[in-house]
Parts: sequence; C-alpha cells; structure tokens
Amino acid sequence: MIDAHHHIWLQKDLPWLLGPEQPRIFGPYRAIMRDYPASEFLADLGGTGITKTVYVQANWAPNWFEDEVAWVQDQADQHGTISGIVGYADFSGDITNQLDRLKKYPLMRGIRQQFHWHENPLYRFAQDPDMCRNPDIQKNVARLADYGWSFDLQVFAGQMEGAAELAKACPNVTFILQHAGMKEDRTDAGHKAWIEGMKQLADCPNVVTKLSAFGTFIHKNDPDFIAQMITDTEKLFGADRCMFGSNFPIEKLWTSYLQLFNAFQDAASGLSKKKQKAIFNDTAARVYRL
Repeated sequence: MIDAHHHIWLQKDLPWLLGPEQPRIFGPYRAIMRDYPASEFLADLGGTGITKTVYVQANWAPNWFEDEVAWVQDQADQHGTISGIVGYADFSGDITNQLDRLKKYPLMRGIRQQFHWHENPLYRFAQDPDMCRNPDIQKNVARLADYGWSFDLQVFAGQMEGAAELAKACPNVTFILQHAGMKEDRTDAGHKAWIEGMKQLADCPNVVTKLSAFGTFIHKNDPDFIAQMITDTEKLFGADRCMFGSNFPIEKLWTSYLQLFNAFQDAASGLSKKKQKAIFNDTAARVYRL
C-alpha cells in the first residue's frame, strides 16, 4: 500500500516553522515546530502495511528548492520507503533552469507550486487567485511533459474553473488535485460549489485527485467526514483516479497515523476490493510511477 502525500523536515529548513507561532489553516501547530525526520515518519507507519510513500514539497525557502529535493533523496537512500519526490519550482520564472537542476535526482516525479487563494487571508497562499489562467504559467506547466513529470495542483472550489482551463491547456501533463479540492465550506452552498468545481476537473481526463488532509479545516480525525469525502469524490472521479495521502505530520496534530489510516480504510470498506486497491495502491503507483 502507498501513502501518496507526506512531508519530512528539519525545523531549521522551514521558514514557516521558525519564530513565534503564526495563524495557519490547520490551527495551533507548536507540537510540530521541531524536526520530523524520516526515521520518525517510518515509525509512524507502523501497523499500516504501507511500503511506499511519496514526499511532497514542504515550502522551504524558494531559493532552496534544489536543496530540499537533494536532502529528501538522501533520506530515501538511507531509509528506503520514500519512493517518489514532488519538488518545488516557480512557474512564473525560468522554469527550464529549475527543472534541469532537479532532473538528476532519481526519485523526482513531479512539481507542486501552490496556487490556492481564498478571501479569508488565513486560508490564502498564492498572491493571485487566477494563477491557473496565466498564459505564461500554463506554458511553463506544459513543459513538465518534457520531463515526464506530473503537477500537484492545489486550489479551492472557487478556482476550479480556472484550474480546469490549466489542465486543458496542458493535455500531456497529469494533474494531481491536492486534498480533493480543499473543501473548507461545509454549508449547503459550499458543498454545491465544491461539487460543481470538482465536476469540471473530473471532466478533464488528465486530472486525478488525492484523498488527503480532510482534518485541515476541522482540526480532527472525523471518520464521518472522511467517509462522505471519499464517497463524493469517488463518484466524480472513479477509484482509478483517486489515491490516499496522509498529509503527515500535519494530521499528527490531532491523530495518530494508524488511527487516520484506519478511518480511511473503514470509510472505503463499502467499495469493491478492486476500488479499494486502486485508492490505496494502484492509482498512486501508476501516476507517480512507483
């Protein structure tokens, strides 16, 4: 089985973990303002049966984008289990130089630059809500096809129409929607907007999605919410376009890895064995070439 989304880090390398605690989407985080090395992550996996994982960039300083990949590659060489790396690049800049610097690392599988923007400043990451519609960014993202790499796409429901335009502009790139579209508004209106946006992305054959980080906005491991998210997302995308991700150690703020994984497996238990295997193994193995 595969965890398609996790992070490891050294505190000194993460600007957002340094200094006084600042407000974040996922709430108070003093407990993870410390080193979270591969050895601890592997210990957290105990009892899950997970044998392969994908590391996703953890917002090191942008000029350290290669240092991050080099360090994670070294951790993988030492500890195993880490089978793929999603690095960082700035698609508004000289993308060729950045990608060429990363291509020498064997575990490189894709890039994430977070495009999510929200009216609530605490939920906002990108400076521009319409980065997906930027012609230069679209052209640069399309270059990933030359390297055989995917793009980890992170947007909110209100940005999904533009995200679908980006996916259509880059038909030879596989897009991996982060956290099933970051559903932060659980009102009826919010659910409707999320469904409508997700349908637009599901209509793009080169978009798959991660079932991950469902505790981000509610700050708990909620089996009922996980079950609803898996049910709704699988209906839209199909199991062969869905993959499990832990988003550890962020979710470690409110649960253990085993409790989280059990909640996901229980939530998917009503699906066929074939669909469960797709969600917990096959989709990630295919998309990230593990």
